[in-house]
Amino acid sequence: MSTAALTQAEKVLRDVWGYDSFRPLQEQSIRCVLNRCDSLTVLPTGGGKSICFQVPALCVDGMAVVVSPLISLMKDQVDALQACGVSAAFVNSSQSMEEKRAVAEQMRAGTLKLLYVAPERLLTDRMLDFLRNTKVAFFAIDEAHCISNWGHDFRPEYRGLRVLKEHFPDSSIHAFTATASEPVRDDIVAQLGLNEAAVLVGDFDRPNLIYRMMRANNRMQQVVEIISRHRGESCIVYCISRKEVERTADVLKQMGFTALPYHAGLNDAQRKTNQDAFIKEQCDVIVATVAFGMGIDKSNVRCVIHAGMPKSIEHYQQESGRAGRDGLESECVLLYSGADFMTWKKIMEGDNQAANEGAVKALKSMNNLCSSTVCRHRALVEYFGQTYSQPTCDACDVCLDELELAEDPLTISQKILSCVVRLEERFGAVHTAKVLIGADEPRIHELKHDKLSTYGLMAAEGLAAVRMWIDQLISQGFLQRTGEYQVLSLTDSGKRLLKRDGDPRLTEAAQPASKKRSSSGAEPSWEGVDRGLFDTLRKLRSELAQARSVPAYVIFGDEPLRDFARYRPTTVARFATIRGVGEQKKQDFATTFVAAISDYCAQSQLSTDLDTSVKHAPIESNVVVPKSNSFAAFEHFRRGESLDVIAKKLDRAYSTICSYLEDYLRHEKITDCTPWVDADTRDQIIAMAHLVENRRVKPLFEHFKAKISYETLRIVMICHENGKSS
Repeated sequence: MSTAALTQAEKVLRDVWGYDSFRPLQEQSIRCVLNRCDSLTVLPTGGGKSICFQVPALCVDGMAVVVSPLISLMKDQVDALQACGVSAAFVNSSQSMEEKRAVAEQMRAGTLKLLYVAPERLLTDRMLDFLRNTKVAFFAIDEAHCISNWGHDFRPEYRGLRVLKEHFPDSSIHAFTATASEPVRDDIVAQLGLNEAAVLVGDFDRPNLIYRMMRANNRMQQVVEIISRHRGESCIVYCISRKEVERTADVLKQMGFTALPYHAGLNDAQRKTNQDAFIKEQCDVIVATVAFGMGIDKSNVRCVIHAGMPKSIEHYQQESGRAGRDGLESECVLLYSGADFMTWKKIMEGDNQAANEGAVKALKSMNNLCSSTVCRHRALVEYFGQTYSQPTCDACDVCLDELELAEDPLTISQKILSCVVRLEERFGAVHTAKVLIGADEPRIHELKHDKLSTYGLMAAEGLAAVRMWIDQLISQGFLQRTGEYQVLSLTDSGKRLLKRDGDPRLTEAAQPASKKRSSSGAEPSWEGVDRGLFDTLRKLRSELAQARSVPAYVIFGDEPLRDFARYRPTTVARFATIRGVGEQKKQDFATTFVAAISDYCAQSQLSTDLDTSVKHAPIESNVVVPKSNSFAAFEHFRRGESLDVIAKKLDRAYSTICSYLEDYLRHEKITDCTPWVDADTRDQIIAMAHLVENRRVKPLFEHFKAKISYETLRIVMICHENGKSS
């Protein structure tokens, strides 16, 4: 490829998308397309693989045909391209005959640069004949892993794409996928019949993602607590079953979140409605089975939660990878239990034997990853055959020291292994753990396992901890599950460990919220950003998107939105310097956004047109995230019910309801406390408010000689502070 051709590609990137340079591997992939050399490009989700075929499509003579598996994915990408001023269209069953004829006319006239089509439609005789009379520069096959029987989302209709080489010998073919192991990559090249294909594999690491893998312990409460950290942001919660999806969505709605379900049990119209609501930011949380996601081109998902273990590392990489596609920090939390393994194994039993063996092997790898104590980024990268060179990622529960090592792992291991031996290696993990904690259950007594020397040996540790340690001993190769009933038995290394010959690593999970990232974490991408202005611009973005019937990110992603709120441009020229603002978007949106920025800054007395080369001090957020349990009481508080009545309804102690009320008052910024405290008492307390030190109400309590409770004092003072700051 000539220097002139690359220069043209760089100019297209800058003028159309507003980016100054290509990301890693994009330039190499684009070179293959412009050189008409068949290729396979593997770039993790968020790596920008679409740019690899969209940019060269605008640099070559003719039209690019993009094979895409889902109607929703086609529409989103075409909407985004058209918003950037690119001539792009799709053909699928959602269109009327008139709309399809209009696209055909564009193709005949040679004005269309990118055509999106599903494999089934592409391979019809009529479409193939039509394309043979059109100048097709190249084919781009998106989600190419679907062609491989070894892939995690095999789609038989993709197999037919091998005929493209026969029908279009002069057109190069370029396959793109986010997740593909080496056998899958080889299979893609073979199935498509690519000629001397260049195989380009990007770095599988996603450094902006914070990975946490936690043993499930009151799973629903854990989900609510995680979502609470991302209130007002886009989140995906994955569940294994439809029943869990519905239950989780209902609980989140009761807690005050805008949450919707998505699973195969819903009719097509309802699924589409819920998906569109999520994409258009009318809904913050989508709770789904794995049926959701491949067709989602949403860049600003800030959190992905797996409320159950995925069935393979490939699935986990792709599903968690839907977070932070814009490159900004995002959280990925996996809640797992031993029961998840058995649930997936039962689901897999209906498959053919060869496929089932491969699936179970993949499931075991996923289970081992969950209970391991190795850096999550390192484990994922090395699973896909790459080397992780960083000593620490500073972006996972292991490297952030959120997993506390057990004090005496050898003794703990000996106790567990000894119990497995005394159970004659004939029982599973759950029964073994129950024996160790001394569970008082009929089956244990019937089998006389309460007479074993290991019965109750770990009663003080609790069932959850013992089950976690059993899983960790399995993942480290000291124990193994065998047979239909997954009974535990010792491996050779386990037998040596029983004699204290070995080095197990057992952990005790700490609360992730109490830890802070030591480097590239949540705060750096918010540095200098005025959160109020960001929220104002986010609302404006949603309004513009709704008016145009497109997803919000088609207007602007979160990254440029944060930069608008960081550098606060008040002229069109300044606005155009922000990364992500191309020529078309400058014409369409600059005036509207600049006016909103100017108005906000004038009202807030903020400086404007800051130097984009200078970092600015972070602006503190006033966001208050209540405890997850508090949300259940919020609706009762809104109705003005008494605290005693609420305590009875929710079956909670009066003091607990008071703590919920404190969360409610802070969260809703309530200034009037009289629904819960009489006016005279309120006035007495406010008159002595100067006694409060650093929000400590003890001096007030002592002043009133304990005649006014701490709860009442805190309620009044919170409302008083809210009034002062409003």
